[in-house]
Amino acid sequence: MFTDKFGQIVLSENDILEIYYKDPDKKLKSLTETKIDFSDELEIAVPKLQSYNNIDISVDDFDRMNQDNWLMPEKYKDMDIAKFVLDQCKTEEELQRAGKELLMFQDRDMFTLLKYLKYLVDTMKSHNILYGVGRGSSVSSFVLYIIGIHRINSLYYDLDIEEFLK
Repeated sequence: MFTDKFGQIVLSENDILEIYYKDPDKKLKSLTETKIDFSDELEIAVPKLQSYNNIDISVDDFDRMNQDNWLMPEKYKDMDIAKFVLDQCKTEEELQRAGKELLMFQDRDMFTLLKYLKYLVDTMKSHNILYGVGRGSSVSSFVLYIIGIHRINSLYYDLDIEEFLK
């Protein structure tokens, strides 16, 4: 078993057999391995596993390629996240801060991430799932406060966004 440069865990045929022997009810569908056909050896029906392909691209290119595959409902994919954030602002100071941060998020091509975070927060709230109040440098983001990722108003505490988006 090893982890590739993209953080994907890759298992050999023997690794998978060992997992399956220890726990026959284990769901193997999401596992990746180098050789696929070993169902004859087990004499049982085993789901077809995804074959591992060594991708010859940079980690940055891999991340960009996967950023288009966020699993979220269309209403969030189509959402104008900047408009949503700005509509939540009540004062000129909040509008200025949110606008500044949104430009920083846009420069880093992070609007899809913001949409996903909005979806995540809405999903957690609708299912009464408790999540953190905020920690680390993320609390310096007023936009993340508006979306609901944390409950620390960075304007009230005069926290600098540069601490988060360095």
